[in-house]
Amino acid sequence: MSDNPPLNGIKVIDQTQALAGPYAAMILGDLGADVIKIEKPGIGDNSRQWAPPYIGDQSCYYLAINRNKRGIALDIRAEGGREFMRRLVADADIFLSNLMTSASLQRHGIDYATLRQLNPRLIYASISGYGRRGPRAGQPGYDLVSQAESGTMALTGEVDGAPMRFPTPIADMTCGLFTVIGILAALQARGRSGVGQFIDMSLQEGQMTWLANIAAEHFALGVDPPRRGNRHPQVVPYEAVQASDGDWFILGVASDNVWRAFCNYVGRDELAADSRFATNSQRIANYTALLPILREIIRAKPCDEWLREFRAAGVPCGRINTTAEALGDPHLLERGMIIELEHPALGLVKSLATPVHLSETPLIYRRHPPRLGEHSDEVAHEIGYSPAEIAALRAEGVLA
Repeated sequence: MSDNPPLNGIKVIDQTQALAGPYAAMILGDLGADVIKIEKPGIGDNSRQWAPPYIGDQSCYYLAINRNKRGIALDIRAEGGREFMRRLVADADIFLSNLMTSASLQRHGIDYATLRQLNPRLIYASISGYGRRGPRAGQPGYDLVSQAESGTMALTGEVDGAPMRFPTPIADMTCGLFTVIGILAALQARGRSGVGQFIDMSLQEGQMTWLANIAAEHFALGVDPPRRGNRHPQVVPYEAVQASDGDWFILGVASDNVWRAFCNYVGRDELAADSRFATNSQRIANYTALLPILREIIRAKPCDEWLREFRAAGVPCGRINTTAEALGDPHLLERGMIIELEHPALGLVKSLATPVHLSETPLIYRRHPPRLGEHSDEVAHEIGYSPAEIAALRAEGVLA
């Protein structure tokens, strides 16, 4: 097994803030890239202010998505800042941006057309609400707005309740993940062609992908699928059930074979033979008749007993965990899903790992989320600035 992660030697300029861009850049850092995070002097990434909660004086939000990066504070509104950026980009592999409109990117000289002239091998990933072309290009985009406009929010929540947001910023994170996929594909393409390319990412489009089978249902039937709460639209029974002790768990009977095994295990073989329930399509058609029978069966025992017995019988199931229960799962801890990094001001800081397990070139978690401007001098020296020039940039407020 090598200690060289897969993106070792790849240089990433992360000119993003909030979540989608920093999340993508963090994954690239986990994969071994040298990620240089650029922030505005004195202010930094917006997520630094998204608190409480804090750990020390750092927002938990910022700490969650900015490990494995070096941080510089640079004012690109000044010519000295733009020159600094040009030097950074000259030998970079990837440039990530989600901060500006196309017009402002051009005004600051960090649009793709300009940077491509400096570095034809550059892969430029742009993240925005609606993409860089189309009728809504240029409009600001936000996670919750994307959840609403994508059609997913209308389907989330109780059947008779109000539309419900997903509790984490799923549109931002999804766009970040697809951005990483696009970047990895562009790196592969560059290996063949020798040239980079522009990647146009949209929060709205990323969130739309969660429709998947729901979109197929609409294309087939031409209607809006109804909100179904915890019930699965194409598989029955596959939903949340409540045990005798009041705890909830998921029962996942995803095939007719599993249905027969379930019925046999609970001593209700007649249900497997019942013409109303024998096949999945019949169980869907007769869901309202099956549901009270199912609930009566499950209310006979406490949750832990069901989980233990169903797993032994090969019936898929899982407790509906709290956050604390999920983060304390011994299986996930054994697989390294929770990592700790030493922070110079905060001590050990925990975060979720990137769930990619490579046998020969594993991911390496090596850098704490940087303090604002923590590596400004280090990076400036690397790209050719003398100590006197660095001091001048600091005096001018260009570098902090």
